[in-house]
Formats: sequence, C-alpha cells, structure tokens
Amino acid sequence: MTPRGTTFRETMLGRVRLAGEDADRPVRLDLLARADSLLLPHRTTRARLTGRIRIAGRADDAEAEGELEISPLARRRIRYRLGFDLAGRRLLLDGWKSVSLTRPVSSMTVLPYTLYEDGERVGQGTLRFPLATGLLPFLAGFRFPRAAVPAGDRHLAPRWDGAPGRTEVWYTTLTDPATGSGVWLHHEVVAPRDGAPAYAHGWVAVFPKDGPAEHARFGPVPWTGGSQGFTADDISATPGHLTGSAGPFAWALTEEPQGPPLHTFPRWSWRRPWLPASHMLPAARARYSGTVRNGADELRLSDAPGASARIYGHGNARRWAWLHADLGGGDVLEIVAAVSMRRGLDRLPPLVFLRLYRDGRGWPRRVERAAVGWAGVGRFRADIGLPRWRVEGRAGLRRIRVTVTQPPEGTLALDYTDPDGSAAVCRNSERADAEVRLERWWGRWRPEGTWRLSGTAHAEVGDR
Repeated sequence: MTPRGTTFRETMLGRVRLAGEDADRPVRLDLLARADSLLLPHRTTRARLTGRIRIAGRADDAEAEGELEISPLARRRIRYRLGFDLAGRRLLLDGWKSVSLTRPVSSMTVLPYTLYEDGERVGQGTLRFPLATGLLPFLAGFRFPRAAVPAGDRHLAPRWDGAPGRTEVWYTTLTDPATGSGVWLHHEVVAPRDGAPAYAHGWVAVFPKDGPAEHARFGPVPWTGGSQGFTADDISATPGHLTGSAGPFAWALTEEPQGPPLHTFPRWSWRRPWLPASHMLPAARARYSGTVRNGADELRLSDAPGASARIYGHGNARRWAWLHADLGGGDVLEIVAAVSMRRGLDRLPPLVFLRLYRDGRGWPRRVERAAVGWAGVGRFRADIGLPRWRVEGRAGLRRIRVTVTQPPEGTLALDYTDPDGSAAVCRNSERADAEVRLERWWGRWRPEGTWRLSGTAHAEVGDR
C-alpha cells in the first residue's frame, strides 16, 4: 500500500520583544505542516512548514517557510524553525515546546522562541496555542493523504511533446571524495527541426585527479520515449538509478536526493517553455553510490556528492558558461550564463542566471530580475573565457563574486549538434576550482560567506 503522510494547520498567538525596542509587539502565526510519514507520538517526525507570520507594525510575510520536528516522547520536544522577512531583513524563528508528561497540556501549547539574524539574536518572545478557539479547528484539520510523488521524480519525466526543433537533456556530475575523480553522465534527446525522427545519444566521462579525462559516447539510437526519465537501449537515467554502458565504460549508480528542487532559471520557465531554454535541478544536492568501470579499471563510489540537472529548449546557446558548486553544509551554488541564438538577443552580453541555496533558502528570490536588472540595479554580469571565467553582481542587500578556473589538463572538449543541424563545442571540467565571496550591505559591504573549492567544482564553457 502507498504510504500515507500527515498534514495539519496550526495557529498560535503571542508577543515578541525586538532588539532595540522597549515594548512587546503582538505576533500571530498561521502555519501548514506537511510530513511525508504518519505522525506517531513515539517517533520523531519531520515536517515542512509554510504559512504566514504577522508582527504588529513590523512584518506580514505570507511566504514564511521552515521545518518542524515533532518528537514528544523520543526527545520530549516539538521544535519550530521558521524563516521570514521583516522589513527587508531575513530572520529565523527558532524555538521548541518542552513536553512534560506531568503537565502535557500546558507544555504542548506554549512555545518560547528566539529570533536570529545571521546567527545573532535580535528578539525573543512566547507563542501560545489558543485552546478555547483553536482546538476543534486544529483537530478537524488533520489530513492523512497518500504520499505524493517526489518532486524530483516529476521533474525527471520527459518534457518533449513531439514538436520539431527541440532538445532535452538529463545530466549528472559528481566528485568521488576518496580519489578526487569527477564523473559526467550526459543523456540527450534531439528532435531535428526538419521533422526527422527524434534520436537519443550521450556520453560518459571520467576526470581522474592525475591524468587526462577519458570518455565514450553512446547512440544515436531512435528515441522511443518513456514516463520515468531517459531510457535508450541499455542506458537509463530514472529516479534513483543511473545505469548503462558505452565503449569500454559501464556504470551502475544509485542516487539519493539531499535537497529540494532548484530552478536556475525562473520557475515558470520550466512549466511554460517561452524562453529559448530552461535549466533546473530535481534536487539541489544528491549522493551517489555504485561503480563506474573503464575496461579493467573500476571506480567505486560511496556517498559521492553531486547533482543531476535537466535542460529543455531549442538547442545550445551561442556562448555559455555553467557552474555547479557544492559549498558544503547543505549549501549549493548554480550558475548558467549564456548568450542566446535568437536574433536580437544574440547581440546582448551574457545573461546570468544564478541561484545560491544557503541555509535552506534560495537567493536571489527573483532570478529573472537579477539576470536582466531591475530599475537599473541588481544585474549580474559574466566575463566568459578559459581557463578562467567570472560572474559578479548584486541582488537586494547582497552581492557576490565568483571566479572559476578550469585546468586545461582537466578539461574535455566535446561537440554537440543542435536541432537545426548547427554545431557547438563544450569544454567541461569536473575538477574545476572556484572562489565564491558573498557580501551583505550593513552601511558598508561586509563579508557574509567565503568558499574556496579546489578540484571539486563542476564547470563548463561552450561556444560555436
């Protein structure tokens, strides 16, 4: 039987004292909790929180989100972590109900909490569940829906609808933490513009720490379609599994998603293909285990960090650069900078689509505004070249500078054929270096985060 989850709504009322203020302010939380498993009191259940937080005179954020840990017996607590905006500042509400078996009602209805900004305490208060008016709606609102299909599984399903002049890609990149080797698996469907039958092809490449990259292609073979992902002959990229063989290579990997979907381009562009192309990751991070064999050599992987991504569009850009950087601690940076092939757009400088997933939150909030600028400010810019390329820019109160270096000896050049028959060349390295500097405006620009990746960044530069 399909497992069931748990959803419920909760309202809490209380007060908060913000740093620098002499009086408390009324607070109201209206939350929706969604768990993928049944809520059982003797177990620890984790749920996603979304909802609205209102602080009188200061905040009204209807897009607050976070997580809930429900562990009334195992850990004797129910912990809330909720991120929200307050006058342009990003705050975190962190608190828990300390469950007492001698006073269960009062302990499970009172939530003391603290507000943090960038790790510093900026307020504290107490919330209470209103038993008199809230208990019946709370109990009546419990639902036990069957578990939904994971978002990553939905995003792996083919997008191509039979129209000519389209290309669709499933690709995976990862780094073996034991040997430092990088792996690249590329799966692609091309529907020629002239109406010829669609075909599937791709390649596998391994980038050893010492020595040149090696690769092998598979296909082209007729594309027969499928509902779970990419499948052609013995090659497959489906939810949780990547298998296949090409030339002397053979691979069998399991994939375990580690984060939510991440849309590098505007989210709407994946649902409505109005742009020349769209790019997204079914999971911001993933872990891979299994084997990749190259003749007699075998690379054994165990919890190797990486990610799978998806592209759907009309073909490759005129010029582009791409970066996937696992920054550690659950943080990920994804960049696509490209010059379109469309007339008029091909004369513009590269448009930069940048997404930093940090502390459970994506930045910038509106990726399209950062790509083209908004009211003359906030635009990201790219200087594309080899062996080094750069991206920098500002969105809101933050700015970022990224420098990527692709070592010539660890960069592999491969050619593409677009649906219109034109050719493009990509130069890919799964052993690139990256330096990332994030700053925030507090009267002046102050460092907020710095990362240096040596041989673990995944990057590419392409042109015609």
